[in-house]
Amino acid sequence: MRLLLTGIVATFMIATSGSVQAGRYCGSGRSFCCPTAACQPAVGYRNCGLDRQMCYRTMYDTVYEPQEYTCNKTVYETVFENRELTCYRTVRETLYREVEYKVRRPVVETSVREEKYTVLKPVWETSERDCSYTVQKPVWETAERECRRTVLKLVIETSQRECRHTVLKPVTETVTRERCYVAMKPVTTHRTVRQDCGQWVLQQVQRPGLPVPKLLTDDCGRSRICMVPSPDCTTSRYVWCPNIVEKQIPCTTYVPQVVRKSYPVTVCRYVPKTVVKQVPVRKCRWVREEIVDKIPVRTCRWVTKKVERKVPVQTCRWVREERIRKVPIRMCKTLVETKTRLVPYCATKQIPYTVTQRIAKCVPKKVSFTYTRLVPRCVPLQVP
Repeated sequence: MRLLLTGIVATFMIATSGSVQAGRYCGSGRSFCCPTAACQPAVGYRNCGLDRQMCYRTMYDTVYEPQEYTCNKTVYETVFENRELTCYRTVRETLYREVEYKVRRPVVETSVREEKYTVLKPVWETSERDCSYTVQKPVWETAERECRRTVLKLVIETSQRECRHTVLKPVTETVTRERCYVAMKPVTTHRTVRQDCGQWVLQQVQRPGLPVPKLLTDDCGRSRICMVPSPDCTTSRYVWCPNIVEKQIPCTTYVPQVVRKSYPVTVCRYVPKTVVKQVPVRKCRWVREEIVDKIPVRTCRWVTKKVERKVPVQTCRWVREERIRKVPIRMCKTLVETKTRLVPYCATKQIPYTVTQRIAKCVPKKVSFTYTRLVPRCVPLQVP
């Protein structure tokens, strides 16, 4: 609200001012901001002198001082108490009771009844019948027959022949060779690192006051509203005070280094060598040879022979025969009987048991706390 009022007054003063060259405080600090006709030098101006005097006035500034005070606060704590409770649980039990019931039981009685019936009984009679027949039986006779033939017989002859050829014989030699490879060697150096180890310091800072509109009279006797600066206010703030500390930090780097190493190498070379080898050579020739084979010859002739055969013949005739059989007759009747059975039923009963229950309870407690508050205090200041 104060800033809004200040802006409105400043806009009004700029609009009503006749001179564009008005400076600070709406032209109250300069004499050339007055109208030209009013500021003409009067008669005897050189005989008059200007006397300036420094005056002081008392201004009051509000300063906030920290003040500690102690107050009590009620804090509720939860306390658990153990309480034993007697509870009952239902237990189901199976009992049996006797129940009589009647059943009907079928009783089967068996009796025998005689029945007469006639059957046809087969009677077999056996007789012989002459069934003679004539057969021809083969008779084999064996004889030998000479069979001459000429065949070519293979004769194989073996001889030795020299065969020379050149082979490469491996010769192994051990040679020392040098091998180069790059290895990373650790090198430790120290470098300087700057670290800020400063701290926050509480400092008093003076801030200029805001301009406030005020009615003043200039040298020409005219009243004007000018912007007068308000007294400076002192505030406290934390300022970071740097403290640069240099430290030596070890730093390890890996530098490539060429390493030479000798190691044995096995080299294999081939030397030509002449090898003489005896190779067997086989020659094949055909020789004529006469072979006599004895071939068995079988001759078959048929001989007639009579075979006597008696064939049994069975003749069946039926004879009537009277028989007696016993036929079982079953008769069923129902008897009523009384029986007893056990019928289960469910019975319940209450069984007590003890349960320990934790009950939460809020207990008030007075706790002292220390607070810090800012108390305003008016301080008189002398402002020129």
